[in-house]
Amino acid sequence: MAVDRLSAEIWAAKYRFLPADRPEQADGDYLATISRVATALAAGERDSKHWRELFIEAMRDFRFIPAGRVLAGAGTGRDVTLFNCFVMGTIPDDLGGIFEHLLEAALTMQQGGGVGMDFSTIRPAGALVLGVGAEASGPLSFMDCWDSMCGTVQSAGARRGAMMGCLAISHPDIEAFIEAKRDGRRLRNFNLSVLVGDAFMRCLDDDGDWPLEFGGKIYRSVRARELWDSLMRTTYDCAEPGVIFIDRVNAMNNLAHCEDIRASNPCGEQMLPPYGACLLGSINLAQLVTKPFEDGVDVDEDELGWLTRTAVRMLDNVIDVSRYPLPAQEAEAKAKRRIGLGITGLADALLFCGDTYGSAGAITRTRRWLSIIRREAYRESARLAAEKGAFPAYDPVMLDTPNLRSLDEETRALIAENGLRNGCLTSIAPTGTTSLLAGNVSSGIEPVFAYSYQRKIRGPDGELRVQEVEDYALRCWKQAKGEGAELPAELFVSAQTLTPADHLAMQAAAQGLIDSSISKTVNCPADISFENFADIYREGFRLGCKGLTTYRPNSITGSVLAVEVDRKAESNFAEPADTLAPRQERLEGATYKLKWPDIPHAVYVTINDRIEGDQRRPFEMFINSKNMEHYAWTLALTRMISAVFRRGGDISFVAEELSAVFDPRGGAWVKGEYVPSLLAAIGGVIQRHVEGEPAPVALAPSVTEVGARQMAGISCPQCGSFATIKQEGCLNCTNCGYSKCG
Repeated sequence: MAVDRLSAEIWAAKYRFLPADRPEQADGDYLATISRVATALAAGERDSKHWRELFIEAMRDFRFIPAGRVLAGAGTGRDVTLFNCFVMGTIPDDLGGIFEHLLEAALTMQQGGGVGMDFSTIRPAGALVLGVGAEASGPLSFMDCWDSMCGTVQSAGARRGAMMGCLAISHPDIEAFIEAKRDGRRLRNFNLSVLVGDAFMRCLDDDGDWPLEFGGKIYRSVRARELWDSLMRTTYDCAEPGVIFIDRVNAMNNLAHCEDIRASNPCGEQMLPPYGACLLGSINLAQLVTKPFEDGVDVDEDELGWLTRTAVRMLDNVIDVSRYPLPAQEAEAKAKRRIGLGITGLADALLFCGDTYGSAGAITRTRRWLSIIRREAYRESARLAAEKGAFPAYDPVMLDTPNLRSLDEETRALIAENGLRNGCLTSIAPTGTTSLLAGNVSSGIEPVFAYSYQRKIRGPDGELRVQEVEDYALRCWKQAKGEGAELPAELFVSAQTLTPADHLAMQAAAQGLIDSSISKTVNCPADISFENFADIYREGFRLGCKGLTTYRPNSITGSVLAVEVDRKAESNFAEPADTLAPRQERLEGATYKLKWPDIPHAVYVTINDRIEGDQRRPFEMFINSKNMEHYAWTLALTRMISAVFRRGGDISFVAEELSAVFDPRGGAWVKGEYVPSLLAAIGGVIQRHVEGEPAPVALAPSVTEVGARQMAGISCPQCGSFATIKQEGCLNCTNCGYSKCG
């Protein structure tokens, strides 16, 4: 199977099995990887050889792509979970129970699973704690504990953690929750979502008063419209919190007879019950259009049906092969056998068929493709139930749920006769890295973000080379029409040229055919009015969406990958801006003295600032000491941190990352405070310097600066480049393939 250079690099970095102690078992190429996965997933079948070959065929040429955890972990013998994300158990309203659940989340993240939690069960700040005569600190204070835990766990491993924190819109602390992300340094490891029920939306329409209550006690009432405007204004300014229409989630749930959902996984495509887990895989629609850009072409519907049936069996087998961080997660997964079969390459496939993303034709075609997937998935699950048994929590009452009522009669008859093997079957998840693996097809249900950009790669010899990366559809266009053929602007739309209404129309069209939910970001221009922005969420509710996430470039999170948009669509290049500022001849700053127990001489940290108008911000840092033992790493550290300072954008993560470093020999007590390492102490110096500025510190460029100078405001935590984009609720780096749902 043909694998291009980008795919090969992503495969080697993310999914290749390369055990240091068993080099003979290493994956030699991508075919070896999918053979390893197919062997593991077919092992429990009666005719394992037959199914192994079919599983390989499904994954060949990236037609079906299991989620990254499956590709990286299946068949390796490693003690890892093959599930991407989990929703943790219901958090009790007592101190011991809260910290037991914090431990469970840490153990889950240690195995690589992202986690979602509902903090609505914790009493509000100021509430009386009976028995100890104290006042409660509220859910946000405990979310800070989760945030610190996530930072600690991720500092011990290569993969950064991801968490979703949810709070009901009726909770007395909802206003503080909504405002929490205005502090760019707080809850950095969380995505936040507000759980909004139907009663609130009715109250909003009626312009009524909304009670904030906990445990049956009403603490106060607020005007629903004012609370909604506060939520919308913070989302407009900070891109968070998102909104989950929680009553709709439960009303549409196939498993409503046996579970109540109160949270989602970090990216929002899986609304899950306590200890629920999401198991993901995507059908690559772009690979199923055999003659791109020819008149009358379409997806091969027979092939789409076969892939769906095969993928359902594969994902069902993962449930039995995977390890689980907690026994409760295993019990929940095996009781309901929930899977999340989705799609990727949708935007490219629509391009191949001549439909503009967001148009009526694209909506019709998308619904037809998803209808085939839904029909074949349910029929295969019913056949698997006849062959292997229905999932333990199956109940015929499921046939009366909205999803199953809308199925065709033949499918319903199969289910009535055999039951179902899987409680839920479909979901559309983020596919940032796996879409790169598949030759840079468009990601998930998203439009193409940029048709061409440059990816900078540093080789083993340290030499930096630039690699041109093109969207899969653009490469196919050049092959079909010739290298110099002009791109039709009306067809080659991108995330920069589409309106929010286009995004919303596609999400709403897909939601009615998906069991769980959809990870999608409605990208908005920086200059969208607040009124138009706020209406996106109410329109999404009216259209039947289960949740919404928007992204608008702003002064807190910065801008995403800057793209010079050519309205003729002849050259949609997305090159990271070089924002290194020149050094002024004279800089002012401060020097801080550090005494560390293991080092005989003091360490002096100097931070100089650059004046920009009436503001100042850190520009460079130096570390000096008579102790030469640490010269190499202190020099490297200061040069790298100075480079980050000079790049601009949000620099608060520098102090946070240093503060999370633990010395394996143990930290030290400094002025009555425990500091885990010398690096953490240096991080504290940076934080104090930034917070102690007499003038406001520009932690990120303003929205107007972003628009005027096309600066990229979010740097990749893995490679440091400013080539990140926000899609599907995730931060994805187009430079190195890094992806984080958080």
